[in-house]
Amino acid sequence: MNVLSLFDGISCGMVALERAGIAIDRYVAYEIDHNAIKISMKNYPQIEHCGDVTTADFTQYAGFDLLIGGSPCQSLSIVQSKTRQHLDGKSKLFFQFVRALEEVKPR
Repeated sequence: MNVLSLFDGISCGMVALERAGIAIDRYVAYEIDHNAIKISMKNYPQIEHCGDVTTADFTQYAGFDLLIGGSPCQSLSIVQSKTRQHLDGKSKLFFQFVRALEEVKPR
């Protein structure tokens, strides 16, 4: 299975797929947090790290089997009700997931 993971963090998607017994042929990750990438690389050196989703050309992954990811949700949080920016703040990265979905058309 070929997997494209956005907002990959420490690659919990890979952990979940392994625990489910799903064989992974290729796992491509987009993440910008350097500490998260270090942890991911230590645990899963085979993962292809690609950086920032906002500059990605997702068409190169057309036909991948699975698209996963959880975009930042701080701007939607009820905890930050006075400064909540909804999908205009960090949470606007959700639209990068939508763009990836449209460009990749995963199976």
